[in-house]
Amino acid sequence: MPAMNPAQIHDFLATDVLCRLACVNPAGHPYVVPCWFTHADGGFYVIPRARSVWAAFLQNDPRVSLCIDAEDGRRVLVQGTAQVVEEPNVGGRWVEIAREMALRYRGEEGLAYLDQTLEEPRWLIFITADELRSSTGGWARRYKHSEW
Repeated sequence: MPAMNPAQIHDFLATDVLCRLACVNPAGHPYVVPCWFTHADGGFYVIPRARSVWAAFLQNDPRVSLCIDAEDGRRVLVQGTAQVVEEPNVGGRWVEIAREMALRYRGEEGLAYLDQTLEEPRWLIFITADELRSSTGGWARRYKHSEW
C-alpha cells in the first residue's frame, strides 16, 4: 500500500471526492461531518454555513482530522489545526473558493445553487496539515496475516 507521490496527491485532491471532517464537540466526543473542501495555499479550505455546529466546535477546539477517500482505496488522512479566516459573512473571500468547489463538485448546477444562496452567510476556515498520510489503496504488508 504505497503512499502517493506529491503529484498524485495534488491530482487526487483536485477531484470531486468528499472530505469527512472530524472535530471535538464540547462534551469531548468526536463529531464527523462530510463536506466539500479545496486544497490550496498549503492546506485545506472548508466553508460551513453560519449555523453549522461544527464551525463553533472548531472555534472552541481547533484540532481536526480529515479523511479524504475514494472507493478505489486511494486516501489522504490529515491531522491538523483549524483557523477561522472569516466569521459568517455575505460576500467575503469564501465566495471565490465556494465557486471553485461548486463547479468541481456539481458543475453548472452547483454554480446555480451557489448563486441562489449567496445571501446566506458562511464561515471560511483554513486547516493547516500538521500530519498528512496518503495511500494508493490495497493491503499494507504489515496487515497481512501471512507476514506476522
